[in-house]
Amino acid sequence: MRVDHVSFAAEPAGLQATAQRLAEAIGVEPLDGGIHPRFGTRNMILPLAHERYIEVVEVLDHPSADKAPFGQAVRARSEQGGGWMGWVVAVDDLGVVEQRLERESVPGSRRMPDGREFSWRQIGVKGLMSDPQLPFFIKWDEGSDHPSADNHSDVVIESLMVAGDPERVHDWLGLPATDTSSVITFEFVAPHGQPGLLSVTLSTPKGTVTI
Repeated sequence: MRVDHVSFAAEPAGLQATAQRLAEAIGVEPLDGGIHPRFGTRNMILPLAHERYIEVVEVLDHPSADKAPFGQAVRARSEQGGGWMGWVVAVDDLGVVEQRLERESVPGSRRMPDGREFSWRQIGVKGLMSDPQLPFFIKWDEGSDHPSADNHSDVVIESLMVAGDPERVHDWLGLPATDTSSVITFEFVAPHGQPGLLSVTLSTPKGTVTI
Protein backbone atom coordinates (compact mmCIF):
# COMPACT_ATOMS: atom_id res chain seq x y z
CA MET A 1 0.00 0.00 0.00
CA ARG A 2 1.55 3.30 -1.12
CA VAL A 3 0.52 6.84 -1.97
CA ASP A 4 -0.21 6.79 -5.70
CA HIS A 5 -1.54 10.27 -6.49
CA VAL A 6 -3.41 13.29 -5.18
CA SER A 7 -6.53 14.70 -6.84
CA PHE A 8 -7.32 18.37 -7.36
CA ALA A 9 -10.79 19.40 -8.55
CA ALA A 10 -10.83 22.05 -11.27
CA GLU A 11 -11.39 25.66 -10.25
CA PRO A 12 -13.98 27.97 -11.91
CA ALA A 13 -11.45 28.85 -14.64
CA GLY A 14 -11.70 25.27 -15.90
CA LEU A 15 -9.53 22.19 -16.22
CA GLN A 16 -6.78 23.49 -18.49
CA ALA A 17 -6.31 26.78 -16.66
CA THR A 18 -6.24 25.04 -13.27
CA ALA A 19 -3.73 22.44 -14.46
CA GLN A 20 -1.54 25.11 -16.04
CA ARG A 21 -1.49 27.19 -12.85
CA LEU A 22 -0.41 24.23 -10.74
CA ALA A 23 2.09 23.02 -13.34
CA GLU A 24 3.78 26.42 -13.50
CA ALA A 25 3.97 26.56 -9.71
CA ILE A 26 5.93 23.30 -9.49
CA GLY A 27 7.78 23.38 -12.82
CA VAL A 28 6.29 20.46 -14.75
CA GLU A 29 4.49 20.10 -18.08
CA PRO A 30 0.78 19.24 -17.77
CA LEU A 31 -0.43 16.34 -19.91
CA ASP A 32 -3.87 15.69 -21.31
CA GLY A 33 -5.18 12.67 -19.45
CA GLY A 34 -8.35 11.97 -21.38
CA ILE A 35 -11.91 11.12 -20.40
CA HIS A 36 -13.20 8.67 -17.76
CA PRO A 37 -16.37 7.49 -19.52
CA ARG A 38 -17.63 5.48 -16.54
CA PHE A 39 -17.28 8.40 -14.12
CA GLY A 40 -18.26 11.33 -16.32
CA THR A 41 -14.98 13.15 -15.72
CA ARG A 42 -11.80 14.08 -17.53
CA ASN A 43 -8.37 14.94 -16.21
CA MET A 44 -4.93 16.36 -16.80
CA ILE A 45 -1.82 14.82 -15.30
CA LEU A 46 1.14 16.51 -13.61
CA PRO A 47 3.80 13.76 -13.45
CA LEU A 48 5.96 13.55 -10.33
CA ALA A 49 8.93 11.47 -9.22
CA HIS A 50 8.62 8.12 -7.39
CA GLU A 51 5.78 6.94 -9.68
CA ARG A 52 3.35 9.54 -8.37
CA TYR A 53 1.35 12.34 -9.95
CA ILE A 54 -1.13 15.13 -9.40
CA GLU A 55 -4.47 14.57 -11.09
CA VAL A 56 -6.41 17.70 -11.98
CA VAL A 57 -9.95 16.57 -12.69
CA GLU A 58 -13.13 18.12 -14.05
CA VAL A 59 -16.69 16.83 -14.16
CA LEU A 60 -18.47 16.58 -17.53
CA ASP A 61 -22.06 17.38 -18.38
CA HIS A 62 -22.83 13.70 -18.76
CA PRO A 63 -25.30 11.29 -17.09
CA SER A 64 -22.40 9.16 -15.81
CA ALA A 65 -21.26 12.02 -13.59
CA ASP A 66 -24.60 12.00 -11.77
CA LYS A 67 -24.50 8.25 -11.15
CA ALA A 68 -20.85 7.56 -10.32
CA PRO A 69 -19.58 8.47 -6.84
CA PHE A 70 -16.32 9.79 -8.33
CA GLY A 71 -18.18 12.15 -10.66
CA GLN A 72 -20.36 13.28 -7.75
CA ALA A 73 -17.28 13.94 -5.61
CA VAL A 74 -15.59 16.00 -8.33
CA ARG A 75 -18.72 18.03 -8.98
CA ALA A 76 -19.21 18.77 -5.28
CA ARG A 77 -15.62 19.96 -4.81
CA SER A 78 -15.63 22.08 -7.96
CA GLU A 79 -18.92 23.71 -6.92
CA GLN A 80 -17.11 24.77 -3.74
CA GLY A 81 -14.51 26.57 -5.88
CA GLY A 82 -12.23 23.65 -6.61
CA GLY A 83 -9.13 22.54 -4.75
CA TRP A 84 -7.76 19.39 -3.19
CA MET A 85 -10.27 16.58 -3.33
CA GLY A 86 -8.27 13.79 -1.76
CA TRP A 87 -5.36 11.39 -1.81
CA VAL A 88 -5.21 7.92 -3.30
CA VAL A 89 -3.30 4.79 -2.29
CA ALA A 90 -2.36 1.95 -4.62
CA VAL A 91 -2.62 -1.62 -3.36
CA ASP A 92 -1.53 -4.97 -4.73
CA ASP A 93 -4.67 -6.79 -3.60
CA LEU A 94 -8.04 -5.04 -3.64
CA GLY A 95 -9.71 -8.20 -2.35
CA VAL A 96 -8.61 -7.41 1.19
CA VAL A 97 -10.10 -3.92 0.94
CA GLU A 98 -13.29 -5.20 -0.68
CA GLN A 99 -13.76 -7.65 2.17
CA ARG A 100 -13.19 -4.99 4.81
CA LEU A 101 -15.53 -2.46 3.17
CA GLU A 102 -18.04 -5.19 2.24
CA ARG A 103 -18.48 -4.09 -1.36
CA GLU A 104 -16.82 -4.64 -4.72
CA SER A 105 -14.40 -2.33 -6.47
CA VAL A 106 -15.41 -0.78 -9.78
CA PRO A 107 -13.43 -0.66 -13.04
CA GLY A 108 -12.08 2.59 -14.43
CA SER A 109 -10.40 3.51 -17.69
CA ARG A 110 -9.39 6.46 -19.79
CA ARG A 111 -8.07 6.65 -23.31
CA MET A 112 -5.20 8.98 -24.10
CA PRO A 113 -5.20 11.22 -27.18
CA ASP A 114 -2.54 8.93 -28.69
CA GLY A 115 -4.84 5.91 -28.35
CA ARG A 116 -3.29 4.27 -25.29
CA GLU A 117 -5.66 3.21 -22.55
CA PHE A 118 -5.08 3.25 -18.80
CA SER A 119 -7.21 0.85 -16.79
CA TRP A 120 -7.64 0.11 -13.10
CA ARG A 121 -10.09 -0.78 -10.36
CA GLN A 122 -10.95 1.49 -7.45
CA ILE A 123 -12.93 1.45 -4.24
CA GLY A 124 -13.58 3.80 -1.34
CA VAL A 125 -14.78 6.98 -3.07
CA LYS A 126 -17.98 6.91 -0.98
CA GLY A 127 -15.77 6.92 2.11
CA LEU A 128 -13.92 9.95 0.75
CA MET A 129 -17.22 11.71 0.10
CA SER A 130 -18.52 11.17 3.62
CA ASP A 131 -15.16 11.80 5.32
CA PRO A 132 -12.69 13.62 3.01
CA GLN A 133 -9.65 12.91 5.20
CA LEU A 134 -9.85 9.30 3.97
CA PRO A 135 -8.06 8.18 0.80
CA PHE A 136 -9.61 5.85 -1.70
CA PHE A 137 -7.89 2.75 -3.09
CA ILE A 138 -6.72 1.91 -6.60
CA LYS A 139 -5.11 -1.06 -8.32
CA TRP A 140 -3.68 -0.59 -11.79
CA ASP A 141 -4.47 -3.43 -14.17
CA GLU A 142 -1.74 -5.68 -15.44
CA GLY A 143 -0.36 -4.23 -18.66
CA SER A 144 -1.60 -0.72 -17.95
CA ASP A 145 1.00 2.05 -17.89
CA HIS A 146 1.23 4.38 -14.91
CA PRO A 147 0.44 8.07 -15.60
CA SER A 148 3.70 9.23 -14.03
CA ALA A 149 5.68 7.41 -16.74
CA ASP A 150 4.60 9.84 -19.46
CA ASN A 151 7.13 12.49 -18.51
CA HIS A 152 10.29 12.47 -16.41
CA SER A 153 10.05 14.67 -13.34
CA ASP A 154 12.26 15.42 -10.36
CA VAL A 155 9.37 16.94 -8.39
CA VAL A 156 8.74 15.01 -5.18
CA ILE A 157 5.83 15.09 -2.75
CA GLU A 158 7.36 15.93 0.63
CA SER A 159 4.28 16.11 2.83
CA LEU A 160 0.50 16.09 3.03
CA MET A 161 -1.40 18.22 5.51
CA VAL A 162 -4.70 16.60 6.42
CA ALA A 163 -7.47 18.00 8.57
CA GLY A 164 -8.59 14.98 10.53
CA ASP A 165 -7.71 12.27 13.00
CA PRO A 166 -4.75 9.97 12.27
CA GLU A 167 -6.47 7.17 14.19
CA ARG A 168 -9.48 7.38 11.91
CA VAL A 169 -7.22 7.11 8.87
CA HIS A 170 -5.37 4.23 10.53
CA ASP A 171 -8.63 2.35 11.00
CA TRP A 172 -9.59 2.97 7.36
CA LEU A 173 -6.24 1.86 5.92
CA GLY A 174 -5.49 -0.88 8.38
CA LEU A 175 -2.11 0.75 9.05
CA PRO A 176 -0.75 4.22 9.89
CA ALA A 177 -0.79 6.80 7.09
CA THR A 178 2.99 7.12 7.51
CA ASP A 179 3.34 3.52 6.32
CA THR A 180 2.06 4.44 2.85
CA SER A 181 5.32 6.15 1.90
CA SER A 182 8.94 6.18 2.99
CA VAL A 183 9.45 9.77 1.80
CA ILE A 184 6.13 11.55 2.44
CA THR A 185 5.39 12.93 5.88
CA PHE A 186 1.84 13.47 7.15
CA GLU A 187 0.68 16.33 9.33
CA PHE A 188 -2.76 15.93 10.89
CA VAL A 189 -4.42 19.11 12.15
CA ALA A 190 -7.88 20.18 13.41
CA PRO A 191 -9.09 16.69 14.37
CA HIS A 192 -12.50 18.05 15.31
CA GLY A 193 -12.91 20.42 12.35
CA GLN A 194 -13.97 19.93 8.74
CA PRO A 195 -11.89 16.97 7.47
CA GLY A 196 -9.99 16.84 4.21
CA LEU A 197 -6.68 17.22 2.39
CA LEU A 198 -5.60 20.82 3.06
CA SER A 199 -2.26 21.14 1.28
CA VAL A 200 0.51 19.30 -0.50
CA THR A 201 4.15 20.35 -0.16
CA LEU A 202 6.53 19.43 -2.96
CA SER A 203 10.27 19.65 -3.54
CA THR A 204 10.77 21.24 -6.97
CA PRO A 205 13.57 22.76 -9.07
CA LYS A 206 12.14 26.11 -7.90
CA GLY A 207 12.48 25.10 -4.24
CA THR A 208 9.82 23.97 -1.82
CA VAL A 209 6.29 24.74 -3.00
CA THR A 210 3.09 24.29 -1.00
CA ILE A 211 -0.22 24.15 -2.83
